[in-house]
Amino acid sequence: MSAHTGHHPVRNVAFVHGRTETAGPTHTARMQARIDSPAGREAYGQRFTTVEPVFGNVRANKPLDRFTLRGRTQVNGQWTLYCWVHDIEELAHAADAA
Repeated sequence: MSAHTGHHPVRNVAFVHGRTETAGPTHTARMQARIDSPAGREAYGQRFTTVEPVFGNVRANKPLDRFTLRGRTQVNGQWTLYCWVHDIEELAHAADAA
């Protein structure tokens, strides 16, 4: 594409008519069945003691309620740094308790 010709890239859109439902259950239905199983309920229940406190701590105590950098690489770096700080604090508290 040349800037001086004024041409724009072409976008193609396809419409499929007469398509029926998929043969098997949807991804959402399969995931819901996994979560609703006894093992799934137990695993999901553990989320409240393993994952959610990390987000709460980072958001409320650091405070990271939005990223200050732009771009996936920089945001991933900022998030990793906050996670490291959280992990170091957890190790320090575990050492104090021992």
